[in-house]
Amino acid sequence: MLKPSIKTITVKTLLTVILTAAFIMTVIIGFSFRNLSHRIVKNQALAVSELVKAGLTSHMKAGIMDKRKYFLEEIKSIHKIKTIEIIRSKEVNNQFGKGVELEKNIDDVANDAFQTKQPFFIVDEFKRVPYIRALIPYIASKEGSLNCLSCHNVREGTVLGVVRIEMDVSQYRNIAAAILLIITITSVILVIMIVVNTFRTVGRYVKQPLEHLIGEASEAYKKHTPLDDEKFESLEFQNVAKEINLFNSDIIRTHKMLEDKNRELIMLNDEIEDTLRETVFTMGVIEEKRSKETKNHTKRVTEYCKLIASKLGLSEKEVDLIGNAAPLHDIGKIGISDYILLKSEKLSAKEFEVMKSHAKIGRDMLAHSTRDILKTAAIIAYQHHERWNGTGYPEGVKGKKIHLYGRIVAVADVFDALSTERSYKKAWRLEDIVSEIKKERGKHFDPVLVDIVLNNINDFIDIQRKYGTV
Repeated sequence: MLKPSIKTITVKTLLTVILTAAFIMTVIIGFSFRNLSHRIVKNQALAVSELVKAGLTSHMKAGIMDKRKYFLEEIKSIHKIKTIEIIRSKEVNNQFGKGVELEKNIDDVANDAFQTKQPFFIVDEFKRVPYIRALIPYIASKEGSLNCLSCHNVREGTVLGVVRIEMDVSQYRNIAAAILLIITITSVILVIMIVVNTFRTVGRYVKQPLEHLIGEASEAYKKHTPLDDEKFESLEFQNVAKEINLFNSDIIRTHKMLEDKNRELIMLNDEIEDTLRETVFTMGVIEEKRSKETKNHTKRVTEYCKLIASKLGLSEKEVDLIGNAAPLHDIGKIGISDYILLKSEKLSAKEFEVMKSHAKIGRDMLAHSTRDILKTAAIIAYQHHERWNGTGYPEGVKGKKIHLYGRIVAVADVFDALSTERSYKKAWRLEDIVSEIKKERGKHFDPVLVDIVLNNINDFIDIQRKYGTV
């Protein structure tokens, strides 16, 4: 799953916070402005009601109550009021009789204003034409220039009537909507500016320095050079660069130490391997001397085996391995008595069985080791007398069940035995050796290996001459 970048996470988180804050602020401002608008229109309604009450009182004192309809119409026109109605109390109606058509009877809503003696407002701002309906009680008082008790036979504090005003507040709603729109647009612009600035800031001071730091750190490690911490504008990245330099120094120092130790181990291992190879070859020579083999038998067999393995296409490692292990092919003869080992006459059947045991003795001597050379030598010691047709010893296995290393040493050992003089025979002529090996193709020897020997017979002769018997 593709993970988001630091820039994306930062902008997303910041945008969520800013939008949430902007929404909350817009709601608070909108709610506050709505309350302010309501207060303004309520105060206007109260002001108009006071004007109406003052005008009606003046008309009464001047004795021109019949002109009050004109007065109310003028107020409606000047203040853009939809309706003005006067609801007179029972006390006023009982004293002066029923009023003009603008004076209405008490209804349920007006009754609340009469009972509580408090202004009562109904605001509906969600209609197509919003309005406010205000019911303001007119309470009798002898204070001030408008002494109500001079005309009305009531107690002070009596509600003489209720002024009911209905006003169109579209203007206030439109102003509020315009202000909220301006606030919203301003908020959106500010949010965009903050996000863009944050995006650029994160890119310049976080993303780019981080990518630069990663690339420079990799190069610094490869080239073993320190980072230039002065390139970074922020203190944090400069400190990180310094820490990386310290870390790289420790790693490089440790790496160098490990390389030195590794070289020492390689040298030590090479020395051990060289010692082992020399020891193996020396053991082969010791066995060769004890068996009174012809001089350089061990060296020639080793070179023959390496030649065959190379021509067969084995890896350089395997060629070296079989060459290093081949000298121990007859190491088991150490366990055979001199009487049998050095006997010049033909061995009896019983003596030959004893002689054959050298294969198992050699295997048992070497098989316990975990070293590749000795494990390979154990295979060769055990199987180099096996025959391709299954008539060999000690197991009598045949074909490719005989390990390749055993098959290679078998043909190399016989070639050397035929081409050199032994205590019991003379050296064979080259044409007789070639004839014998051809005859044993598919019988004693692996056919593929026989073909390699015959196709490279001159190389075998060169090895024989190089490591002669004298």
